Parts: sequence; structure tokens; C-alpha cells
Amino acid sequence: MKTMYWKDDLLYLLDQTILPREEEYLVCGTYQDVITAIKIMVVRGAPAIGVAAAFGMAMASLHGEDMEKAATEMKNARPTAVNLSWAVDRVITSDDPVKEALLMYEEDMETNRRMGKHGATVIDDGDTILTHCNAGALACVDYGTALGVIRAANEEGKNINVICDETRPVLQGARLSVWEMQQENIPVKLIVDGAAGRLMQEGQINKVVIGADRVAKGGIANKIGSLMVALAAKRFNVPFYVAAPRSTFDEENSIHDIEIEERDPGEVLGFAGCQAAPIGTEVRNPSFDVVPSDLITGIITEDGIVDPF
Repeated sequence: MKTMYWKDDLLYLLDQTILPREEEYLVCGTYQDVITAIKIMVVRGAPAIGVAAAFGMAMASLHGEDMEKAATEMKNARPTAVNLSWAVDRVITSDDPVKEALLMYEEDMETNRRMGKHGATVIDDGDTILTHCNAGALACVDYGTALGVIRAANEEGKNINVICDETRPVLQGARLSVWEMQQENIPVKLIVDGAAGRLMQEGQINKVVIGADRVAKGGIANKIGSLMVALAAKRFNVPFYVAAPRSTFDEENSIHDIEIEERDPGEVLGFAGCQAAPIGTEVRNPSFDVVPSDLITGIITEDGIVDPF
């Protein structure tokens, strides 16, 4: 299923808040609808957020909205992923916002396949690969970044296995990455986040491949828990790769300048309507953390594998 598609000046988004239980599309008719969808994570993942924002700005243009106002509101929807502001700026400076958004849609699919081919070169036959959060087709228009690397290796006939961290608190690994791997018939196992280090210590993981919401000077920002995975990988000599398109690169800022989004405490206090902690419990819920460059083996892009900067 496509993460999103554009039809009759409407944006259809696969609702990732209800996967894998249900497969339904949310229809967005205004840029405000897209902002809401991004905020509540109907659409998530840096590349997907960027393209969805592009279509949102295209709708703002079609409806004669104040483009500067719409751009500011759109950029504030989720501040950590740099693709969001990149996409908004690209669309509002174009002559034809709808055409530009459609072009970005097509580019994303091609970019991910190129990234997958480059990334597959570091995957060996027989590897067991750990991934954190969801950086698959659901985080992009199609194919995926980190899971795109795994897909490409599988398409080359390599015998690989995947281990997915559940990725608390919203369980993108459990709900989305496992689901994607099952759709591709790629062998996959699910673990709790805290088990990643143990499996590396036992020598059961050969590579780590994750995505990124921003690549900046000194490292990357990615889903909370990525830093703990990177530290364990460093300790147990497991190569740690990041798969990210050039649109995710922020060469002007450092990891210390990245605004880390704090989300609703309710995501931590319970799940799916079930209370897991005492009422009134104080919560910290940062949605992302940063992984310093010295913990990263290489960054897989559509142009090849590069060193962090």
C-alpha cells in the first residue's frame, strides 16, 4: 500500500496510527488537515513528512491561502525533521506548487531505491540486521531508507534476518517495521528496546541500520532510543549505519542546535486506552535523541556511503 497519494487535488494518507489493525486512508483537503495529520502521526518519518508537507503547501496555493503564514504553520508541525522545512521552502519558491510536489513524490521513490542499492553493499549473506523505529516504505513515499537497504539486499538474493526494536512509546517498530517485513516475507523477530544490547553482547547482531530525521554537524537526530543502540553497537563492535537521503542533511547546524520535540505524556503513561502508570505520574517524553558522529560507521545516501560530518 502507498503511504500517500494525490488525487483530484486531495491528499490521501495511510493512517499509521491504526496500523496494523486497520488499513485506512485519511483524506486531507486543506493544508491545515495536513498539519494535523503530521502532528498526530497519521503520517510520520522524515521523508514522508516532507512530501506530505509539499502537498499541503500545494493545497494552500490552490485555495489562495497566505503562503507565508501557511509555511510557518507547516514548519512548526514537527520541528525536528529537517525534511519538513526543506520541502516547504522548495514548494513556495516554485512556479507551480502542485507540479513541484508531484515531482518530489516521484523523486522520493527513486532516491530510496538508489539508497537501497548503495546500502546493500554493506550487507553480507547471512547477516542479522537490527533496526530501530520505522524507516521503511511507511516513512517515505515508498520502499524506505533503512528498510530500503534491507529490501535491496533481500532482492539481491542475500539470506538475511531482521530484528526490530519495538520502539516505545508509540511502537513504530512493533506495529510498522515488523508489518512491512512480513509483507515482504523477510524473516523478522521483535524485541523490547532494552534487549538490543543483550543480543549484541551475545553476537547475534551483525549490523545496525537505522534512519534519521536530521543529519547535522556532529551526528544525527533519530527516534528516541537510537543513542542507546549506537552506544551498545560501539561497545560490541557492531557496524552502525544510518540511511538518509540528502534532503535530511542540515549542513548549517550542529546536533546541539536541533530542537528535540517533546510529545504528549499520555504516550508514555499508557497505550491503546490502557493506563500503565499511576495517574498523576510526571513524564518526560522526548521524541528524538542525537547520535554523535563517532558512533556512526557510515551514512548511506542516494549518492553513496559517506562519513558523518
